[in-house]
Amino acid sequence: MSNSSQAYRRDTATDGLSIVNVSRREFLKDLALTGFVLAGGFPAFTLADETAAPKEAAKFGADGMPHGWVDNPLVFVAIAADGTVTIVCHRSEMGQGVRSSLPLAVADELEADWQKVRIEQAPGDEIRYGNQDTDGSRSLRHFFLPMRRVGAAARQMLESAAAARWKVPVEEVRAESHQVVHTSSGRKLGYGQLAKAAAKLPVPARESLRLKNPSEFRYIGKGQTGLYDGHDIVSGKAQYGIDTRLKDTRYAVVARPPNVGGKVLRFDADAALKVPGVVKIVEIPSSPPPAEFNPLGGVAVIARTTWAAIQGRKALKIEWDKGPHGAYDSVAYRAELEASARKPGQVVRNEGDADAALKSAAKRAEAEYYVPHLAQAPMEPPAATARIANGKCEVWACIQSPQAARDRVAKWLGLPADKVTVHVTLLGGGFGRKSKPDFVVEAALLSKAVNGKPVKLTWTREDDLSHGYFHTVSVERLEAGLDAQGKPTAWLHRTVAPSIGSTFGPDNKHEMPVELGLGVINVPFAIPNLRIENPEAEAHTRIGWFRSVSNIPHAYAIQSFVAELAHAAGRDPKDFLLDLIGPPRHIDPRTLGDTWNHGESPELYPIDTGRLRRVAETAAHEAGWGRALPEGRGLGIAAHYSFVTYVAAVVEVAIGKDGELSIPRVDVAVDCGPQVNPERIRAQIEGACIMGVSLATLGEISFKNGAVEQDNFHTYQITRMDNAPREIRVHLLPTEQFDTPLGGLGEPGVPPIAPALCNAIFAATGKRIRSLPIRDQLQKA
Repeated sequence: MSNSSQAYRRDTATDGLSIVNVSRREFLKDLALTGFVLAGGFPAFTLADETAAPKEAAKFGADGMPHGWVDNPLVFVAIAADGTVTIVCHRSEMGQGVRSSLPLAVADELEADWQKVRIEQAPGDEIRYGNQDTDGSRSLRHFFLPMRRVGAAARQMLESAAAARWKVPVEEVRAESHQVVHTSSGRKLGYGQLAKAAAKLPVPARESLRLKNPSEFRYIGKGQTGLYDGHDIVSGKAQYGIDTRLKDTRYAVVARPPNVGGKVLRFDADAALKVPGVVKIVEIPSSPPPAEFNPLGGVAVIARTTWAAIQGRKALKIEWDKGPHGAYDSVAYRAELEASARKPGQVVRNEGDADAALKSAAKRAEAEYYVPHLAQAPMEPPAATARIANGKCEVWACIQSPQAARDRVAKWLGLPADKVTVHVTLLGGGFGRKSKPDFVVEAALLSKAVNGKPVKLTWTREDDLSHGYFHTVSVERLEAGLDAQGKPTAWLHRTVAPSIGSTFGPDNKHEMPVELGLGVINVPFAIPNLRIENPEAEAHTRIGWFRSVSNIPHAYAIQSFVAELAHAAGRDPKDFLLDLIGPPRHIDPRTLGDTWNHGESPELYPIDTGRLRRVAETAAHEAGWGRALPEGRGLGIAAHYSFVTYVAAVVEVAIGKDGELSIPRVDVAVDCGPQVNPERIRAQIEGACIMGVSLATLGEISFKNGAVEQDNFHTYQITRMDNAPREIRVHLLPTEQFDTPLGGLGEPGVPPIAPALCNAIFAATGKRIRSLPIRDQLQKA
C-alpha cells in the first residue's frame, strides 16, 4: 500500500484543539460535527478533487477504491480523561470480526490496554473515513497499514507530551500498556493524564512514524483476542438492523413483482386496510432497467406492527405485468447455457494451438459442470429503519455499503447527501446481499409517505429468497488432451454465465474482466496449449455479489476436471494437480489476460505457484493423503487462488449403503500472508467450509414462469448440524513478515470445498458429480 499523500489535502481549518469526555451517543455526533477528538490537533486529510487532476497512473488496493483510505487519527481515535480509548471502525461487522481486527491494529500500535478500549461504528461517510464498501475480502488488506499508522501517530504524540512535561528528550520515554514511562527514572503518566497536552502538539509526519517491529506486537498475530461484540452476541444484547426500535415507529413489508422487470397493473387495497393495525397502503414505483440498487417496486403495507403489515399484505389483491422475464425457466435456461458451451465463444485467453493439440492428443477428455443460482440467505434478512425530519433523513440498517445507501437514499428523496445519515448496525450475515441498499431506499420512501415518521421495513425470509440479487447460474465446459505419458498438452475451457454487469447496464452478455479474473482466466497451469472462451448468456434476474462470487463455479469445474484427468491418466490426483501447477514461479497476472488481479498491484501480488503448491501439499500431508480407507470412504483434494489468498482442501467422505453422505473430516490449508487475527481466520475458514458443503449438497434457486420456486428453508435448504463435517482442521501457513502484502480471508475458503467433496465422492464410489447440488444423486434406486 502506498504511503503517498498525493491523494489527500491538508485542511488547516480543522487544526483546532479539544478534549472530549463524552457519552456513546454524543461521541459520534460530536465527531461528525467537529472532528475534534483525542487529540484534536491531528490535521484532517480529505480527498482531493480528482476531476481537476491530470491523468494519473493506475491505482491499486485501497488507492484504487472510491474515496481511498484515511489514516488520520483525528477521525479514528478519542482518549477521554479517565484513559478510555475509543476507536472508530468504519467497516461493517457481519461475523468476520472486522470490528475487532481493525481496532486491534490501532490499539497495538498505540500500546493501549484492550480492556480500556471502546469501539464505535462509523456512519456512512467515505469522504471522512475512506472506502467503506465491506466486500471483496478487502478490509484488512486495505486498512491494516493505515490503522497501524493511526495508532503509531497517537502513541508518538502521547510520548512527546510526556517528554515535554518531564522536560526530558523524547528518546528517553516510551509508551507501554496504556501509559508513558520515563525509562531512566521510572516515572509514569497515564494516557488520560496526557490527552490534553498531546492535543496541542502537531501530528507527526507520516514518514516519521515509528511502526512497531512485529516482535513487539501485543495483539497482532497472537490469536488471543476474541470478538469485541462476542459477549453481547451470545447473550442477546447485540443490536442488529432488524432490532432497531424508535419512538412512534410504523412497520412495513412490501409485495414486490414476482418477476424482475414486472410492475403493478392494478391493485385493490380494501381488504388490506381492514386488517387491524394497518394504517396505509403505498405503491412504490418500479424502476426501469438496469436494476442497479433500485427498489423492485410493488405495493407496501404500513402498519403498527410487522405482523399486521404481513397480514395486510396477504389481503392485497394485485394484478401484475410480468414484464420481459415472465417466462424465465431454469430447466430451459440450463439447456440454453449447455448449447452455448458447446459452440465457440469470445476468446479471452489463448496460448499455443489448443485445437491442433486436442486433435493430436493420445487421449481426450471432456466434461460439463453445472452450478445453479444461489441465494445468500443471511440469518438476518434485509431490514432498515428510516425517519425524515427537518429536511434530513436518518437510516439505521444492516448494510455492507453505507456510502452507497447514503447516495441512493439522497437520490430518491431529492436531498443532498450531507442531509442523509446512515447508521450501520451489526449485520446478521451479509455474504454480498447487503451490499445492495435497495431495501434501505424502500424504508426511506415509506417514511416519506407517512410524513417522515419512522418506518421499519422488514424483508421476510420469503422476500429474501424470492427477490434478492442471486449468485449467477453457470455451465462450465472443459476439454483436454493428454499425451502418451498422460501429461496434459491441451486445455479448452468455455465458461457461460449471466454477468453481474447485467445489473448495472444493458446488453452485458459476457462475464466482466472482474468475473473472468475469479479463477478462470488466471488459471496458472503449466499447459502449452490453452484457450479460454466466454460465450454469451443473457440475464433474466438480478445477479449480485455472493461470497466468493464466480470462484465457486470456476473452481468447482476446474478442480473437478483436474481429478478426472488424473483418473484418465492413471495418476494420483494430488500428484497430478501439483504437476499441473508446475514448479514454483511468480506469474504476472497480466500475462494471463487478467487485468484486474482483485484490484491489486501485479508487482506486489503476482500469482505465486509455490504458495499454491504449498497449500496443496500441506492439506494433503495433514489429511494423511494416501492412507488406507475402508470401503465407502474416499479423499478428495482441490486447491484454488482467490482474493490474493491460496487455499487447499482435502475432504474425507463416507457413503452409506443407501447413498447417505457424511463428512468425517475436512483439512484446509491457508496461505493468506501475514495473519493479523488468527482466531478470526480459523473461524472464517470453518464457516466457509460449512457454507461450501451446504452449497454443494443442497443449494439451489430455480425459476419457473419467471418466479423463484423456493420460498423458505424447507425448499432452500442449508446444511444442518447433523450433516456438517464432523471435524474441520485449519492449517495456517506461518509467516512472520508483516511488511509483505496481506491476502483476503472472508471468501477464499469457499471455492475449493465443492470440488474436493465431489472428488472424494468419486474416490469412494466411482461416481462423478458434475451437477450441483448433489442432493439425492448418491441414493440408490
